[in-house]
Amino acid sequence: MPVVPISLLDRSRTRAGESAQESLRATVDRAERAEALGYHRFWVAEHHGVPGIASAAPTVLMAAVAAATTRIRVGSGGVMLPNHQPLVVAEQARTLAALFPGRIDLGIGRSLGFTSGVRKSLRVTEYSVAEFDADLEDLLAHLRGTGPVRAVPEVDEQVPVHLLATGSGLAVAARYGLPVVLGGPALYTGSDALAAYQRDYRPSPLWPEPRLTISLEVLVAGTAERARELLLPEAVALAETRRTGVFAPLRPVRPADLDDLDARVRSAVERQLRLAITGTAGQVHAELTDLVRRTGAHEVLATTSTYDRDALAAADAALAALDVHRPTASEDTGAD
Repeated sequence: MPVVPISLLDRSRTRAGESAQESLRATVDRAERAEALGYHRFWVAEHHGVPGIASAAPTVLMAAVAAATTRIRVGSGGVMLPNHQPLVVAEQARTLAALFPGRIDLGIGRSLGFTSGVRKSLRVTEYSVAEFDADLEDLLAHLRGTGPVRAVPEVDEQVPVHLLATGSGLAVAARYGLPVVLGGPALYTGSDALAAYQRDYRPSPLWPEPRLTISLEVLVAGTAERARELLLPEAVALAETRRTGVFAPLRPVRPADLDDLDARVRSAVERQLRLAITGTAGQVHAELTDLVRRTGAHEVLATTSTYDRDALAAADAALAALDVHRPTASEDTGAD
């Protein structure tokens, strides 16, 4: 059975008492370690006006990561198309491809800004599926050299596009012959949509067959309790964000601290933890293998972050050491 590549997505999460500069530098450092550990890709994110996240300009950060590494593929998870003109995105991607040939990925999403103020500042307060469809078509045409104007610089390769799929995104990806990155509850409840993606997929020059990357938090530690404890800072931050609308920097959180949270936040923390795969190496290997089998995934994109950077580095090393296998064509690879 083929080994499933494992990749990392780093959101440049800031820590309490830490500057944004330190967070961005830590992202580049993590990418260097990821390459040494044998990870397949290293992706960065796009978040505007979010106090707890320093990554607002993914293509700029991609350039820094690519310059600090030599082999690992570097990409975006993702560039949010509502915020950019398709020609500009294509030219940024082509510039990166010219500087770092054969190593650049373009993950594309359609999320709007985090708050109404951010959306107003970005001058996009609404963005329909039809608008995304049209912008995606323009972007692909520019990358393929078939747009109404020539995207520069000229490059010999076509930068691969991966679609961050939410809601109708799977259907859009099938129509354009694009690989998808799927995360959240849809990993466990989206079997019908995944089956439709496989069934309706239209082959494209770069992607003759459908391809699925599953994206979730994955953390390996010495014990299941320690792994859960390490994920608490991110889980608590996300839960409090939904309550307050403020995405705060990561801070230390102990299991006992959950007693100080109100019931709604505690419930949200538990939901977040249930969506993650955590535990010892053996436990994580078993759960990842099962999820890959159920979804038919071709790749795993781990989005893990925690307050303790040394613990995160150890967890990255432990995850990289796992060999997760994908069933062969003769076995059951479809979503249940």
